[in-house]
Amino acid sequence: MDLSKVISFTKEQLKYERTGHDFYHGQRVANLATKMYLADYPNAYEDSRVVAIIKTGGYLHDTIDEKVCPNPEEVIKKIRKLLAEVDFTSLEIKDILFSIQHLSFSKNIEHRYHLPLSGQYVQDADRLESLGAIGIARAFTYGGKHGNLIYDPKIKPAKLISHDQYREHEETTINHFYEKLFKLEDLMNTASGKKEAARRTNYMRDFIAEFMQEWDG
Repeated sequence: MDLSKVISFTKEQLKYERTGHDFYHGQRVANLATKMYLADYPNAYEDSRVVAIIKTGGYLHDTIDEKVCPNPEEVIKKIRKLLAEVDFTSLEIKDILFSIQHLSFSKNIEHRYHLPLSGQYVQDADRLESLGAIGIARAFTYGGKHGNLIYDPKIKPAKLISHDQYREHEETTINHFYEKLFKLEDLMNTASGKKEAARRTNYMRDFIAEFMQEWDG
């Protein structure tokens, strides 16, 4: 299936994005989700429709994210039309749209949504992008863009209880590791996702340990 229209749409929608949710993030999610799916299902074909669905969800997932998109509902209408033009079936379109609308961390704080298998791989890949070296870089980029302090020992990590509280509470980038990033390993859906999350989380824990040692002088 030719996904060139999907790729072009993603580039256009995210061309001004500067917080780590840009086209290259979507591309990495699409590629990583595909790689994990093929590792867990070695008899699957790389040109299968399932892979096309996974790649499409990976590319598109942040084009409607509230952090970077001021009008998600309008973009969803465009995506629905786009997917029909690419020749996805109505059921495939439904699965893709449900996944990208319900895979974010904030949407799952109060209620954990059960995603289609394709969406589980996209969700895991997206969460893996918040871990490891890429995750560290993205965390500080996002925090800096939004005016968050790097760290303040007087501001303690919060217990996240709702979408709105997560978006509005006082946060430092270091606290973000404790409030969200270190919790992602236990939220992975897939075998490949769990394995890679453990590796990347260990890398981040070493980084935080070094950061705290340097902070204390």
